[in-house]
Amino acid sequence: YKCDFISAQPNNLYGAGDNFDPDTSHVIPALIVKAHAAKTTVQSSIEIWGTGSPMREFLHVDDLADALVHLLKTYSGLTQINIGTGEEISIHELAQSVADTVGFNGELVFDSSKPDGAMRKLLDATRMNKLDWAPSIHLKEGLESTYKWYLQNVVEPT
Repeated sequence: YKCDFISAQPNNLYGAGDNFDPDTSHVIPALIVKAHAAKTTVQSSIEIWGTGSPMREFLHVDDLADALVHLLKTYSGLTQINIGTGEEISIHELAQSVADTVGFNGELVFDSSKPDGAMRKLLDATRMNKLDWAPSIHLKEGLESTYKWYLQNVVEPT
């Protein structure tokens, strides 16, 4: 077909336009929904599945878009390229960061009877780094912009 196909694998994504459905969302939007609901209904705690100890890596969707454009301009190869931050955070630390972002000051209750999932999910993004690309959106900034988007686009006005 005379096309130059490449394969890129991002890690856990989050950001504007994410799925905030409590039944089907991934961890960051699920935590935002829980923390926001608890804050607005003045709950003293939120329940989070698992022990909080698993480590995860998160990439903002805007960084993914930037990385993909960079790859289209700079990479032509058969080897899959992993796109990630190289930075891990525990689910416990992530939950606290989301609570801080949302302004929820209650207790985070981890239900260890629920599954943790894999204990660690970190991509080796060495190849991407060698192509002179790095993410620019730090988790704190990304959580803030994601929560702002959630408030403007998902939360029903009161």
